[in-house]
Amino acid sequence: MKQGVFMALMLVTLVAGLAHGAPFVPQADSEVIETLRERPLSDEERAWRGLRAQARQNPNDVALAARLARQAIEVSRRDGDPRWMGQAQGALQVWWSLPAPPVPIRLLRASILQNQHDFEPALRDLEAVLRHDRANAQAWLTRASILQVLGRYEEARTSCDALLGIGAPWHGQACALELSSLQGQGEQARLSLQALIRQAPPHLHPWLNLIQAELAERLGRRAEAQALYRHLLSTAPDAYTEGAYADLLLDQGLAREVIKRLETQQRNDGLLLRLALAYAQTQDTRLDATVQALRARFNAARERGDSVHRREEARFALHLLKRPDTALQLAQANWAVQKEPADARILLEAAHAAGKAAAAQPVRDFIAQACWADQRLKPWLR
Repeated sequence: MKQGVFMALMLVTLVAGLAHGAPFVPQADSEVIETLRERPLSDEERAWRGLRAQARQNPNDVALAARLARQAIEVSRRDGDPRWMGQAQGALQVWWSLPAPPVPIRLLRASILQNQHDFEPALRDLEAVLRHDRANAQAWLTRASILQVLGRYEEARTSCDALLGIGAPWHGQACALELSSLQGQGEQARLSLQALIRQAPPHLHPWLNLIQAELAERLGRRAEAQALYRHLLSTAPDAYTEGAYADLLLDQGLAREVIKRLETQQRNDGLLLRLALAYAQTQDTRLDATVQALRARFNAARERGDSVHRREEARFALHLLKRPDTALQLAQANWAVQKEPADARILLEAAHAAGKAAAAQPVRDFIAQACWADQRLKPWLR
């Protein structure tokens, strides 16, 4: 609803109220003024509410709290709505601040901390879980994922090896191949991943296809990456894959397709950013309102002390606000924490736009040391 229409309706309501005299004041708390009709709940929402009610009645039940948190984490990862991660943390509130909570709670806390980019506390929780249970595949896999994001590849590889050693061969092989693809063995890893997915159980295919899609992008095989992303989004959609696919489309100038896909998915900050970038590419009249919405969200995150979206905010500052120096500062702060190809790209772009090539030298050094081969970074590495 446009602001002018909303204000007009509100004024009509106020005038109507005045015309009928003094406002109605209930005489008791139990007096019903109006009954609001709830929208129909989905089966998932109904099950969630039932489980949450059980957890409230049994606040010290570890198994129930863990189940509730696990479901919230799954929905958050699928939909990209950060409020679900808050629900997951809330489910663990009884144990959240304990130095040594029960192992199931500690593992879930590590996943939530990972999502919040509190990587070192997450790693400490994972180490504690593994001291108690060396065969915990989820702990090893989460540890490998965090260490990979931090650019600590050799440490991450120990987790991959551990997965192989505890009888999780599919996860261990995929973990090792993804690391190899980031260390100069992209083409060999691509072929090995294709062989692996032909043998792996179907429930692992979405994860393996996502690894393949991101690798195909780094190798410059855009058509292959696009096909993989489209297949993933038609069979196992989630916000992360949607954002990765949008980036690929934006790089190819296919902004109108991005708009079609994302204009109904504005709750997620990362997807809203990509929608704004698509509006900018097409000179869409909705750009200004979207930029203002993003500005408000980034400001609110900063006030909360939330630094999760530094990479996205750097892209916002560079490409939408046209403030390369601000973008560079944000990208440098982000690079100090995490070192993925997208983190390298925004720092290289911002340093180039700000005319401060030396600021990107840490990225160049890391790329040379890790033997990255990412076709998307070539324009800024010449």
